[in-house]
Amino acid sequence: MASISKSNPLEEDDDAEEEVQHFDDFTLASSWERFISDIEATCRQWLADGPKNLVEKGAVAVEDSKNLFTVKHELKNVAKSYCMEFYFQIENNGSQQAGIGNWNSNSHDLQLCFGVKDFLLIAPQSASGVLLDTPESSKLLSAVAIALSNCGSLWPAFVPVHDPSRKAYIGIQNMGTVFTRRFEADRIGSQVPVKLMHLEGLYELFVSKFVYSGVDFSMHNFKVHFMMRLTYQTFPYDEEDEEIDMDELMDDKADTAENYGSESRNKVLWDDDCPWSEWYSAEDPLRGFELVVTWADRSVESTLEMAELENASPHDAEKWILHPILSPYLGDPSHGKRIDFASQLLCLVEALDTSFAAQFMEDFVSVENPSSENIKTSVVIPPPSVLDRVIKDLFREGSKLPDFTKGEHRLSRALKAAPLESLFTQFCLHSLWFGNCNIRAIAFLWIEFVREVRWCWEETQPLPKMPIDGPIDLSTCLINQKLHLLAICIEKKREMNEEFLDCIGSDDSSDASVSMEDHRKVDKRRNTSSEADLQRKRDSSIAEDTSNRLRFERKTERTNSVNQSPTDAIRRGSAGPVGTMMLLKSRQQLHAPFTQDPPLMTEDMHEERLQAVEAFGDSLNVPGQLEKDILLSDMSAFKAANPDAVFEDFIRWHSPGDWESCEPKTTEPSAGPSTEGSKDEWPPRGRLSQRMSDQGNLWRKSWNDAPALPADDQKPLLDPNREGEKIVHYLETVRPHQLLEQMVCTAFRGSADTLNQTNFGNMRQMTSKLEQLYLIIKFTLGALQRNTFVSP
Repeated sequence: MASISKSNPLEEDDDAEEEVQHFDDFTLASSWERFISDIEATCRQWLADGPKNLVEKGAVAVEDSKNLFTVKHELKNVAKSYCMEFYFQIENNGSQQAGIGNWNSNSHDLQLCFGVKDFLLIAPQSASGVLLDTPESSKLLSAVAIALSNCGSLWPAFVPVHDPSRKAYIGIQNMGTVFTRRFEADRIGSQVPVKLMHLEGLYELFVSKFVYSGVDFSMHNFKVHFMMRLTYQTFPYDEEDEEIDMDELMDDKADTAENYGSESRNKVLWDDDCPWSEWYSAEDPLRGFELVVTWADRSVESTLEMAELENASPHDAEKWILHPILSPYLGDPSHGKRIDFASQLLCLVEALDTSFAAQFMEDFVSVENPSSENIKTSVVIPPPSVLDRVIKDLFREGSKLPDFTKGEHRLSRALKAAPLESLFTQFCLHSLWFGNCNIRAIAFLWIEFVREVRWCWEETQPLPKMPIDGPIDLSTCLINQKLHLLAICIEKKREMNEEFLDCIGSDDSSDASVSMEDHRKVDKRRNTSSEADLQRKRDSSIAEDTSNRLRFERKTERTNSVNQSPTDAIRRGSAGPVGTMMLLKSRQQLHAPFTQDPPLMTEDMHEERLQAVEAFGDSLNVPGQLEKDILLSDMSAFKAANPDAVFEDFIRWHSPGDWESCEPKTTEPSAGPSTEGSKDEWPPRGRLSQRMSDQGNLWRKSWNDAPALPADDQKPLLDPNREGEKIVHYLETVRPHQLLEQMVCTAFRGSADTLNQTNFGNMRQMTSKLEQLYLIIKFTLGALQRNTFVSP
């Protein structure tokens, strides 16, 4: 390498300053000189940038370390390539760390061995990553030392040597004086001599590295400063698996009854009392504990002191570190052995991605479907015995209706899914562990699940884990709404069958028994009719005498009261008088009828009604079929409870806003003949609203067509046979992606609710983490929580 300075004054421009140009002439330089120059240029750049700028330019943090970073640069010498790495430390506040005062388990091996902070590491880019040739390693180290000396850097440099398993290094460092420090580290991993298993042997080995020509080093005293760390570990918990494996190997030699009754088969697992234990036994994340005791700075002068220190009690150590030994499968989902909710939910999401390839779930199990051939080789289908066991667990008879609020977090309802203990959630959780949770296994399970649901419907058997009454919770997923409505339809179908059988068996019964049956119907209507239904039919301004309605008895059906007129004898289905309201024609008290409850509807049924209203305009002028049925039912019940009522009476009770009261300002003589009610201003002055008095009003036409029938004698507004068949048809023809979207949302919520049942005390951090989990699920699965109603 040569450096030449050349001066070339310019005579044309006297004011211009002469510039001196420097350049390196490599024409006569060897390959090693060029190699050294490359190292020097890279080190100068790293020195100029500094640790903070290097981090901003993309320095990579060393694994398991928060403040140790590294940058790399590739070097090439003739036909061989090397990789030079610069390791440096930065504190959390961004400033460079002062030094290593304590033994940090996250530090690099070279930092622990030699107490260095920033250093260079040069290794060949080969399979082994070490230098097996001693002359080559010395020459490489010399080249780095020359480059660092030219830069004025005091960084130590290391080269890996020997076998990779030994983690051996040689190194050199310029001390800035005439002295140079050399490093040598080696590790014996197997066949360790007994002498080196003790501290005094290590002390003698260290002292022997100091060479004194012609002098016996054992006759001299050496004061050695060192740090010492002792590690104590508990036994790992994997021994149980080994014992179980041994039991399985000995099955052919041991008696079956004794083997299954052995102690190894009845071992209590760590999560037996956890809420997820009924689904799977989680791998224990805690493998044991490790205690690390450290003596920070010790100095000895003889092997005797080292021997005494070896027997020192850990209680005398300056620093203790106790930390758990976690499972290697805890944080890395790439391990195939890992089986937990997180990995199974990931499989379910992958099944959702595959579900768009077919139109029906049967396509994934059909041998004629070409799309199933692509996944047939990589999926696992459990045997029929497993399928049968899952179906029996889902449709287990005699099970009580579960508590749907159990395990429910306050944010659970933000997820459009099914409750934890419901039938669909149980199906989704079973699907996670059915086979490998692939689309084909899910299709097998779903087809059998729907087949069992159809059997319950056709045989009028109650649907397990679903309520048989109550409103449909529209905040849940559509399949859960369908199953809830189907359970109600099954119950109504069963009641209709029982009533039909009772009617056949009571054809020859006496009138007295019929009368008692009617009385029981009236009692049933009175007990089951809610106050909210009556209030919905009345104007809020009309005072309602609740006590009269509650005290209403069966004598309204009979004529044994002296105060009753002949018209009262045929009054049927009355829930009691409505305040002081009177019928316009007969001047009898106006009675509120028992009416049918509005039919229960799922979310897609509501959507269909809204679409029909938008298509036909005003629902009053062009009402849908459902509105017609409800209106006719209310009119029939009103006519039965008020035989002398007219259309205006019904409007006054059902829609008070359409009755316009007209109070006269001055008293005018009556145009007609005098009647009994004229002195009492009867009938009351008023008229129908404009929309109710229009020619051809559909409400009046419906009133004329409505027969006088109490609610119990009417055709039910909800046809359980028709709605039940529609629901089963929906389950049989649901699109695969629609099913999987609801399964993913329900499985995520079920997993979170299961985790929420865990008793973790009053740890605020756990409470906060659970809330974050629900919010993350809500926003991540937001697109899947919007039900799409596409007809199959």
